[in-house]
Amino acid sequence: MKYKNIRYVPGGGAEFVEHEIDDPGPGQVQIENTACGICSWDLQTFRVGTNAGATAPPGHEGVGYVTKLGPGVTDVEIGQRVAGGGFGRYRNAPARSLYKIPDSNLADQHWVVEPASCVVTGIDCCRIKVGERLAMVGCGFMGLMMVQGLQGMGLDQLIALDVDDRRLELAQEFGATEAHNVTADGFDEVKRDLQSRGIDVVVDTSGAQSGLDLATDIVRRAGLINLFGWIKGTEATFNPSTWHGKAISLVNSSPGAQLRDPFPPAIRLIQKGIIDLRPLVTHVVPLDEFPSFMSEATTGQVDGYIKGVITTGA
Repeated sequence: MKYKNIRYVPGGGAEFVEHEIDDPGPGQVQIENTACGICSWDLQTFRVGTNAGATAPPGHEGVGYVTKLGPGVTDVEIGQRVAGGGFGRYRNAPARSLYKIPDSNLADQHWVVEPASCVVTGIDCCRIKVGERLAMVGCGFMGLMMVQGLQGMGLDQLIALDVDDRRLELAQEFGATEAHNVTADGFDEVKRDLQSRGIDVVVDTSGAQSGLDLATDIVRRAGLINLFGWIKGTEATFNPSTWHGKAISLVNSSPGAQLRDPFPPAIRLIQKGIIDLRPLVTHVVPLDEFPSFMSEATTGQVDGYIKGVITTGA
């Protein structure tokens, strides 16, 4: 059986390629992918190309349905919705590795589990205690999911910082106790106030040098910076005297830092509505429109973009 997928190319952009898939082997199932989130890694790879290093795979935030069972598979049913997969329509996977999605009325694009699993790891790495103060630098898709997950965990203050007023409004709807636009007139005064509060943990989801700098400025002495966002490239800087003088601790909460398997708790959080992707998935696009949509998304031509999801066609 043949199906279409995308392939990133040198210099930027993507092209369509055709693959063929066999029936699932012993212990495997075949999954028909129906939707897959667009990660910031996808955006970066589309923008700079495969010759720039750290190339994203063709999607990794998928969701789909089991359509065939390989020999020896007895504990999986045809039609089971599962997490995982990419932009390609079909894949074979070991039955033992499946993450089953429970019965739910949520659409496939709102069951993009992989990024929620990253949020689980990010929150685990915050090491927060009840009554502490936390600031979120960056309220894009990941930052807003993290605000959702942190709300209700007994924080004294949950402070949202971003460059976009609409995202800051969402952060407050999701439980942030206050929100500030870092580009607004008068933010220097706000920053001085934040510096005086003794903020215990600053989560930097921005993926930008300016975000790390702001985190450094506002975290308390002997506080923790959680570097959740990926500053893509080969260099980032910090002031070693500031970090030494403030005795700042840094934790990298990328997926490799997971303290447990984050997929099961991520599925439970989505199932219970604690993490809700419905207000965050702003664009749903068919695979055939992937190159044109990505060209616009990577050049700032998509209004109101927070999260894009690709639906996989035949």
